[in-house]
Amino acid sequence: MAIEVRIPTILRPYTDGARAVEASGDTLRTLIADLDARHPGIQERIVDDAGLRRFVNVYLNDEDVRFLDGIDTALSDGDVVTVLPAVAGG
Repeated sequence: MAIEVRIPTILRPYTDGARAVEASGDTLRTLIADLDARHPGIQERIVDDAGLRRFVNVYLNDEDVRFLDGIDTALSDGDVVTVLPAVAGG
């Protein structure tokens, strides 16, 4: 199952500068584990022991996974997962 993962600039050192990479998994949790197997170190930047890190937003086909099943959101072949750092300011 091929899923495109769009990588933000701050995490591109883990993907050798690639803006998007492929990974596989039937849930977001297994996708992130596969992504880490292919690009070591990236998983700890996206998740912690509680699940998705507080200041990282993850979207499945433009829908925030926090409003779905979070880290256990089911994935399908051809999905697009976008990882974005949260932006704050005033």
